[in-house]
Amino acid sequence: MKNLICLALILFWENYAFAQIRPALERPNIIVILTDDQGYADVGFNGSKDISTPGIDRIANDGVVFKSGYVSYAVCGPSRAGLITGRYQDRFGFSRNPLLAPKDSTMGLPLSEETIADLLKRAGYKTGAIGKWHLGAHPSLVPNRRGFDEFFGFLSGGHHYFPEKWTLEDLSEAKTQFDGYRTKLLKNEVRVDEQEYLTDAFSREALNFIKTNQAHPFFLYLAYNAPHTPMQATEKYLSRFPHIQDPKRKTYAAMVSAVDDGVDALLDLLKELEIEENTIVFFLSDNGGPTKDNASNNQPLRGFKGDFFEGGVRVPFAMQWKGQIPGGQIFDSPVISLDIFATAASVSKVQPKHDLDGVDLIPFLKGQKQGVPHEELYWRNFDANRFAMRAADSKIILQSNQNFLFDLGRDISESQNRFSIQEDLARRLAEKVEVWKKQLMDPIFLGLLQDAEYSRLNPDRFTQSSKEDN
Repeated sequence: MKNLICLALILFWENYAFAQIRPALERPNIIVILTDDQGYADVGFNGSKDISTPGIDRIANDGVVFKSGYVSYAVCGPSRAGLITGRYQDRFGFSRNPLLAPKDSTMGLPLSEETIADLLKRAGYKTGAIGKWHLGAHPSLVPNRRGFDEFFGFLSGGHHYFPEKWTLEDLSEAKTQFDGYRTKLLKNEVRVDEQEYLTDAFSREALNFIKTNQAHPFFLYLAYNAPHTPMQATEKYLSRFPHIQDPKRKTYAAMVSAVDDGVDALLDLLKELEIEENTIVFFLSDNGGPTKDNASNNQPLRGFKGDFFEGGVRVPFAMQWKGQIPGGQIFDSPVISLDIFATAASVSKVQPKHDLDGVDLIPFLKGQKQGVPHEELYWRNFDANRFAMRAADSKIILQSNQNFLFDLGRDISESQNRFSIQEDLARRLAEKVEVWKKQLMDPIFLGLLQDAEYSRLNPDRFTQSSKEDN
């Protein structure tokens, strides 16, 4: 009788414990894979001929390609600020690429903003950030203080890829803006001696995070530095592209291929662990390719990184949720990186702290909701006094020297400026931009373009202890 009572108690507590974790496990894992400066045409699912991306293409084949997938800015830092908050970054003054300024608590994502990691932790998720941060190097702004349980990567806007180039122990040794490129990597808030090629190290850490946290709902922000400059690749990846004669393009292809290997291994692991049908995977670039710098390809789009032409803000963008979202879809209505946060909030059943500019994409992809996710999308470049807006197939760009109006449905390459032809439409769109402008803040910090001015105003910019750095 005593044994039966003990057995009954054991079964009761096992069932009770399972009931406690079951609601959390019903929430899908979420992975965001972000590349850096990758061209629109430089993935197989957007038609790449010279760079094979079978790993990345698996996401497209098993899910949906967003042919009109945008980011909220045309350079790295503000684009990331939008993605990680689900809000236009100009609402909270993150309008510039932040400088490397480890002593400045205002140089980065304001503490008033909720990150996607903050949100998902409230839903019981384990959270990890791997790769490039670029949202602040002050101790109060680093990933472990912004909702992430685990971090492996670097804080600055870029980094060398070969370990022998990482010659600074920490940011206390930095003397210039670009010294962050040669600083040792962080594991949480401690510097580590990493020996692998940077992209391979990030892929390895991503797999480790998934293996460690597979029993819980998890969120992984995998922000590769590739294919951002400097152009550095190992022979393992370079040897795959004997057909590419241009040295810069060949190195670029090798850097993309290294990312592709990591994505392929990640998807294999999800399948091996039998969690691929409970995991949403997003893939996108942080902005368009800077062709002159890294030999990327934005065709058939006009423009490059930094532009508000399509080549600056329209990026390779795909998503999968096997078992929930039908595979092989092409979704052409405009979506934006801000939608990732909103989608995460919906599937995790958590109310965000702020009103979002993104929307939940799942009902549109399942056919449960008709229409388009966004009536309008907006962009602002404060320093250039440049604004842009897309409404349906119409795209307007307003700037001091010349205005543009394009019909993207007929002219994806933005070759014909219709601003003086369709004056009524241009006026209506410009009026909408004026309304949106009133909702925005001026920049809260000096950015990369003001590096010299910032250093003049802050002569002690780099004088700090390694303890403060961490």
